[in-house]
Amino acid sequence: MFRHYTLYIIIYGICLTLLACDHIAEDERLIYEKPEPAQRVVLLEDFTGQRCVNCPKATEVIEQLQETYGDNIVAVGIHGGPLAFAGNAKVVGLKTDIGDAYYKHWNLEYQPVGLVNRHAPADYPEWAAAVKEELAKPAPLLLSGKAVLADDVITIDISAEGNDGTVVGKLQVWVLEDGIQTLQLMPDGKPNQQYTHNHVFRTAVNGAWGEDFSIEEAKSEQRSMTQTLEPNWNREHLSIVAFVYNDSGVQQVAKINVEQQP
Repeated sequence: MFRHYTLYIIIYGICLTLLACDHIAEDERLIYEKPEPAQRVVLLEDFTGQRCVNCPKATEVIEQLQETYGDNIVAVGIHGGPLAFAGNAKVVGLKTDIGDAYYKHWNLEYQPVGLVNRHAPADYPEWAAAVKEELAKPAPLLLSGKAVLADDVITIDISAEGNDGTVVGKLQVWVLEDGIQTLQLMPDGKPNQQYTHNHVFRTAVNGAWGEDFSIEEAKSEQRSMTQTLEPNWNREHLSIVAFVYNDSGVQQVAKINVEQQP
């Protein structure tokens, strides 16, 4: 008798639970809310060279775009190709092997030329329109990070948050340097030995083409990596650029200042 009574109580309790769940108001149930669209940041890869007389004109366009869009545009000066200068005993050169590899990979034929979010190569008078078009598109993820320099090693932490669908591609991390004063041929053909080169590509931290990366909507991902300081880099003027790209182009970009650890 006791067993039957206990069983009745258990069944009655289950029925009450199911009945209660059945009567939860529609507006009280958990409803998935899609994340807010992320503000897109645009990557402009400026293929440049110290022996390129028109490259300072392209730099002026970049400066105008930075004044207009601020942190929503990230420019990178990639010194590679026939007009890049490797340097000699007297003059500092900014050419890199990876810069050369990028120039060849995109089948570029002249300088200056740029890639806006890794779409078709464009001449510098076309950059403003291309940047404006890209900025109008929502980004499928957010990127942020932190970079700390201590004992000649930069520790880089990258965070990503998915905002729209699943993104599959590559995560690329670069080191840039500002304020490098060295040779540049000017539009009049004359050399300027004290020309200031900014956002200069120095190296790729995680390989020339980055590492596999994917993120789902409403999920987060973290990556950490390190980069040893090169002797010719000015530790006071370094920054990190991280971006996610795939066959559809660059999906999002973040520029991170390198902090000096006391």
